[in-house]
Order: sequence, then C-alpha cells, then structure tokens
Amino acid sequence: MKTCLIVDDSKVIRKVARHILETLDFAVVEAADGREALGQCHAHQPDVVLLDWNMPVMSGMEFLRALGDETLAKRPKVVFCTTENGMAHIRAAIEAGADEYVMKPFDRETLESKLQIVGVA
Repeated sequence: MKTCLIVDDSKVIRKVARHILETLDFAVVEAADGREALGQCHAHQPDVVLLDWNMPVMSGMEFLRALGDETLAKRPKVVFCTTENGMAHIRAAIEAGADEYVMKPFDRETLESKLQIVGVA
C-alpha cells in the first residue's frame, strides 16, 4: 500500500484529503507543519507528500528545501496543495523540488490525476 503524508495546518483540509486518499487505497499520515512533517518523513518514508504552502513553524517552501537536504533512502514525490495560484508561486515550488501542484479546493478526480502524473496512483 502506498503512503501519503498530508502536511497542512488545517484539520479540515487534512480530514478531506485523508478521506480522498483512503478511497484511493493510500495509507495516510498527517503533520500540522513542515517541522513535524520532516520527522514523519524519517519515521514513515512516505511515497508522496501533499504539502500546504502557508503554515506556522515551517512553511511548505521551507519544508521542501529542508527535504532536499535530508538523507532519506527514497525521496517522496511532493505535490504542493495550496490557494497560491500565481505562476511565480508555481514556478518557485517546482524549482524548489515540488513534483506537481494542485489548487485548493480540490476534488478526488483532480487529486487522483496529480498522483498519477507523479507516478504514485
């Protein structure tokens, strides 16, 4: 079973994403910020990370840069999931190491297609 780490400071978003991912046969782990997410990456080695942009403690971009510095056996795919829709934000995320980008609000079909694009669905 594939594993997805949902990183978002919103419990509601984590709950919605968890429901969608579980219907797609993913095991789900959650984190409320980037720092917690780094710990989860070491503990669970997720296949994919669904990552929010704006969070307290450590933002999505800070997490992405830190993840690039980590020595993990296998780097997870990263799908940024945010309300930030400007081309500059999308470009910055991809340049920082994100594999794909999905806009909030999202539905099952949209998320599933992004997961297929990065090769984990």
